[in-house]
Amino acid sequence: MVAHLSDPHLLAGGALQYDAIDPDAGLVLALERLRHVDPPPQVLVFTGDLADKAEPAAYARLRELVEPAAEAMGAQVVWTMGNHDERAPYSQALFGTASDEPQDRVIEVDGLRVVALDTSVPGYHHGELEPAQLAWLADVLSTPAPHGTVLAMHHPPIPLPMLRAAELIELADQDALAAVVAGSDVRVVLGGHFHYTSWSTFAGVPVSVASASCYTADPAPIERFVSGVDGHQAFTMLHLYDGQVVHTVVPLAAAPEVTGHPSDVVAQVEALSVEERREILSRKDSEFNAG
Repeated sequence: MVAHLSDPHLLAGGALQYDAIDPDAGLVLALERLRHVDPPPQVLVFTGDLADKAEPAAYARLRELVEPAAEAMGAQVVWTMGNHDERAPYSQALFGTASDEPQDRVIEVDGLRVVALDTSVPGYHHGELEPAQLAWLADVLSTPAPHGTVLAMHHPPIPLPMLRAAELIELADQDALAAVVAGSDVRVVLGGHFHYTSWSTFAGVPVSVASASCYTADPAPIERFVSGVDGHQAFTMLHLYDGQVVHTVVPLAAAPEVTGHPSDVVAQVEALSVEERREILSRKDSEFNAG
């Protein structure tokens, strides 16, 4: 099980984005929501824009918040570069060695291979992949993993029909990546960058774009070319079955409950046979459904 989070955009010293958004609070809320996912995820994948200004203190704060939470869940953490990240401070803070080289890495989690691919372009907001990166990825994918591969990247390789302002900062030369991914064991491509949830396919593979934990982009703004809003923050859960990937959006904001049952019902349901469960949970006039 994979938890896909994106675009925390942390700032040093607890600074606010646009004098309105507390990115620390958004990430804390996301991690708190993750505590209630049962069973817990085995890996937390962050698809870029970890620090809004690539400040060392912001990366330190990221680790301070995420790593203890991941350890409590028994989950590994996968970091991915974004256009707001910068390679040297990113690699120094998160991996202990400053480097200006592309930050591509492979993480194995119980037979599932997660490839973090650096699509950032120094000094720019759009995404690119160098020929050497594509060759490296092709070599990695030449040997299938036991449970396949999850490809994590900041710039999703799909169009932006609901965010025309961002068309020039999407991933360039997507066909070159498609030639590497097609026919491989890649089961899903994870991306961020859009600041809203989206899905598509790419080279025959599902693409899942997670919303941000800071501010989000309104895909249908009223009389605005671009509109960043404080709402609709979410992360995405991925359950990988044989031949199937199920995506579930988990909103960060609380909502008023209008119907439900207490958590102790779980033990009662698990004690029943399949036939008993169907009679109680599926039959329209059962006591469970009458309420």
